[in-house]
Amino acid sequence: MSDKEKTEGIEETVAAENTETVTAAEDAEATTDEEISEEDRLREDLAKEKEKFLRLFAEFENYKKRTSKERIELFRTAGQEVMVSLLPVLDDFDRALKELSKSDDTEMFKGVGLIQNKLKETLKSKGLKEVAVKEGDVFDAEVHDAITQIPAPSKKMRGKIIDVVEKGFSLGDKIIRHPKVVVGN
Repeated sequence: MSDKEKTEGIEETVAAENTETVTAAEDAEATTDEEISEEDRLREDLAKEKEKFLRLFAEFENYKKRTSKERIELFRTAGQEVMVSLLPVLDDFDRALKELSKSDDTEMFKGVGLIQNKLKETLKSKGLKEVAVKEGDVFDAEVHDAITQIPAPSKKMRGKIIDVVEKGFSLGDKIIRHPKVVVGN
């Protein structure tokens, strides 16, 4: 073999090795790209799952707060139906005491008054409160229930309560019966 042939053989071998090296480098680069894209995909999946978890956790916390608030409200107004059904009894006591005050029988008046006070105190201990309304108060449509309007006896009484027909009651913060009033116009 001549030097020329040897040189050509070496060049072919080097060229072949360079081709294999370039191919190997490209393969390694492609593998690295696949690994990076695989790693990025896993990171994205992890971020999505974290977000789902956080949303689910926040939704559960809101559910717990809402049910707790509903439960407290239920306990607060649990006896509302019973209270509303006893309000006419309180009205009857007021009417009975009004009529008994006209008679001479003071012992009966005292007895009925004691029973009325006992009932009122029992209901008060359960959260029932009388809505304070008196003649001359300013009419408030959110609190009072106007059953009629009459001409005001004076200019000062326009838009004010002239008479309270029926007392109002609240249970906690909620009005369960609005006071029925007559308003001057």
